[in-house]
Amino acid sequence: MRILTVGLNDDYVKKLEDELDRYFICIVDNAKDLYDATNFTDFRHYELVLVVDEGVNFSLERYINEVKRKKSETKIIVLTEDFKSQPLFFNIGADDVICNHCEHPDLIAARVLANMRHLFGTKVDIGKLVIDIANKRIEYDEKIISLNGKTFDILAYLALRKQRVFSKDEIINALWEEPEYVSDNTVEVAINQIRKRLKNILGFQVIHTVRRRGYKFAY
Repeated sequence: MRILTVGLNDDYVKKLEDELDRYFICIVDNAKDLYDATNFTDFRHYELVLVVDEGVNFSLERYINEVKRKKSETKIIVLTEDFKSQPLFFNIGADDVICNHCEHPDLIAARVLANMRHLFGTKVDIGKLVIDIANKRIEYDEKIISLNGKTFDILAYLALRKQRVFSKDEIINALWEEPEYVSDNTVEVAINQIRKRLKNILGFQVIHTVRRRGYKFAY
C-alpha cells in the first residue's frame, strides 16, 4: 500500500517505515506540510494519510475533504500533542487520532494495522494456497511457487483485497516508488508472468481481467 506522512521529519519516517515493513508491503511518501501534501495527493493515490496537527484546523479540514473526495476509502490519522482536540479532529473527518506520538513509532504502526486490518494482513491462507507476505513465500499443496520482486507484490496486493477490482494505475501507485515513470505495460507483463507461473502449479487462474476496469484476485 501507499502511505503519505505529513509534517514528520525524515528520521522519524524511516523508523515508522521500518515498523510498518513488519506488517505490510508498503511505500511511504513524506510531505513537509499540508501545502506540500497537496502536491502528492493531486498525482498519487493513497490508502492512508498520517497528518501531524499544525494548529491550523481550517486548512486541515479542507485537506481532509479534498483527500476523501478524491478517494473516499483513504484513511486519515491525525497525530497531535493536544489530547483535548480529539473530538474536533473526528468532527472534521479524521478516522483516528493519536496523541503523544513523538516517542512511539511502534504505536503508530500498531494503530495503522488496526485501521487497515480489513484490507491487510501478513498471510493469505485459502485452502491449499498459502501466500506468506511477511516471508515472501507461496505454497500450493506443499509445493513452493517461485515469484520475486514486483510479481510477488502484485499477487499479494490483489490477494489481500480479493474480489475487488483494481486498475493498472491503482496497482502502479500502490507498489512503485515513482509511479509517474511506470507504464501500464509493466503491469501487464507482470500479470502475465504471475498467471503463467501459477497456472503451471494450480492448473487454473486466480487473477482475472475485468474488461475496461482492471484485475481482481478470485480463488
